[in-house]
Amino acid sequence: MKRKSGLSKFNSFLAVVLVICIVATVIVINKYPVITETTEGDNTASAADEVVIDEFVAGTYGGKDFASVEDVVNYYVECYNYTKTLTAEYTEGGESKTYYKMLGDENLEVKNLLVEGKSNSMLDGLVPSIVGGLFSGTVNGLQPCGNRDPELDKRGENDSFDCRTSAITADDILMANVKDNGDGTITMVLQPKEVVLAMPGEDPQGKFFNALGDISSTVESIDVLSFSQGTIDENFVVDYKGGTGTITIDTKTNEIVGADYVMNVHIDVQHANVAVLTDKKASLDVVYSGHYPASDEYLKESRDIVRK
Repeated sequence: MKRKSGLSKFNSFLAVVLVICIVATVIVINKYPVITETTEGDNTASAADEVVIDEFVAGTYGGKDFASVEDVVNYYVECYNYTKTLTAEYTEGGESKTYYKMLGDENLEVKNLLVEGKSNSMLDGLVPSIVGGLFSGTVNGLQPCGNRDPELDKRGENDSFDCRTSAITADDILMANVKDNGDGTITMVLQPKEVVLAMPGEDPQGKFFNALGDISSTVESIDVLSFSQGTIDENFVVDYKGGTGTITIDTKTNEIVGADYVMNVHIDVQHANVAVLTDKKASLDVVYSGHYPASDEYLKESRDIVRK
């Protein structure tokens, strides 16, 4: 059976959250102007894709020679592909299962919610409960990943993107670096290039992270939401930028022994009409993270999975 990430359910509700936030914020600001704390902000996506990690320095790390960013990316792909061939035995709900050896957790946060360029402390307090009801983290293999079962590890339209091997190339990476941990492992950090509306397996963000996919189609399907001017593509911008993957590798075995993926998504809505509210704008940041390996406690509590 196909076990989907918590993102699958969250995608269906993200646009609804934006609508709720627009309505709730306007109501709060209008009804409680005295107790509302606001700060001005800019809710337009930046055109510049900036490096947020250390620059690459050529050298030998953990016995491996890296002369360029391309060398770092190629070695990451080699290790990713090898690590995803490794499986282990588990029980899930008391039943025996064969899953990836490297399993991770996932978490999602919504931050920096702005409506009409302003934040609202009362609404900010509601966001965690709204998101918590829509997103429930699950257990999957290394990102990008569609399943903890290797045989079902596919994403994209009609499961066209096979996640058992990495599709990332040096052309997809804005910057990468490496450090030697002095214990037989190295840690590399990769930052994929910015993408607007990333799609699984089709672009730098979608090849590296569990990208959200076509959220705009969900927004367009909401009956109570329309736009005072322009099209959905012009008024709904989903900008992936500044996310990183931090990967620890045993250079003797080429196995990934630890990883942290942090995907950053900035969402802008312009000229939105919701019920009697017209021509409103809103923005928010989505931070989706995955940590590997997941703890035994997380495996047990989230999906009743136990390592044998």
